[in-house]
Amino acid sequence: MKRTGKVLQIAFTYIGTIVGAGFATGQEILQFFTRFGHWGTFTIAVATLLFIWLGTKMMVLAGEIQAKSYEDLNKALFGERAGRLVSLFMMVILLGVIAVMMAGAGSIFYEHWNISYVSGLLITIAGCYVLLRKGMKSILTVNTIVVPLMLLFTVIVLADAIASPGSSRWLTIKTDLSPWAAWAAPFLYAAFNLSMSQAVLVPLGAQIGDRKTIVAGAWIGGIGIGFMLLAGHIALSMHMPGVQQFAIPMGGIARGLGQGLQWIYTALIFAEIFTTLIADIYGLSLQLQERLKWPRNLLTAIILLICFFASRIGFEPLLSTLYPLFGLFSLGWLALIIRQRTEAKGTPPGRN
Repeated sequence: MKRTGKVLQIAFTYIGTIVGAGFATGQEILQFFTRFGHWGTFTIAVATLLFIWLGTKMMVLAGEIQAKSYEDLNKALFGERAGRLVSLFMMVILLGVIAVMMAGAGSIFYEHWNISYVSGLLITIAGCYVLLRKGMKSILTVNTIVVPLMLLFTVIVLADAIASPGSSRWLTIKTDLSPWAAWAAPFLYAAFNLSMSQAVLVPLGAQIGDRKTIVAGAWIGGIGIGFMLLAGHIALSMHMPGVQQFAIPMGGIARGLGQGLQWIYTALIFAEIFTTLIADIYGLSLQLQERLKWPRNLLTAIILLICFFASRIGFEPLLSTLYPLFGLFSLGWLALIIRQRTEAKGTPPGRN
């Protein structure tokens, strides 16, 4: 039972780390899959396989080299000097991603709960700071609660979509966009999300250590991510192209479920954003602490302050501008982790 618990913790943390602002709100699914019409169904299958294969590989490799932070993994992939430069650039990317998620949280408060955007940001920041004082333990606990609830409501949304008229649109919907762009999307999407998830999955893989436990957790997590992608794609396809007007597309769809379920679903979207937010801030603070030797709580406060001002730009502009750019950068990282053997070269003695 103890091992089963660890497997589920890995799976839920993996899902919770990937299912961030763009995913939970529906914006990522819309941008990378649904807008490509019927191609989206096939490209989601490709993305799911990448999440299973490379998520497993990343955590196993982190366990083998006992990586303290994602910089240790990048050094194994790129070499000592290049690894440091890549990690430095990823710090900047993570700051952008955190700003996007904060903006997503602010949008939920404003669009669905009639609370001002800035007030929503401040509430989110306060919650992040309180939980992050407890480190990895709080991340695992929050994901263990939130992710099963999100999976349950994903099933409800999917069941409602299937029972509604036009439920087969995800198989027939047309698009004027290039098939080449459609087939590039899952690689960009997986590359970006996997490279960003290093912030929490690398220290998690090092902490768990046991290969079989990591593999089982990563498989369950990868399949769960694929299921949620497909369910979101089916629901969004039914409401195309009108759903593109919403900053929170899945929140717009949830309105059709009734007021009570809509409120709960919107709360879960916020919770999913929150889980990824605390995971990324934690990983970034660890990386900065390793470089600067400052107290982690102080670094957490500085990160939150910087991202508060960046998030004032707005959710959708940040997402549509930054994510494709970061995805292109992440393709290089994806190619290197595909090439890397899980038996890491140059592993220090006693670290296997």
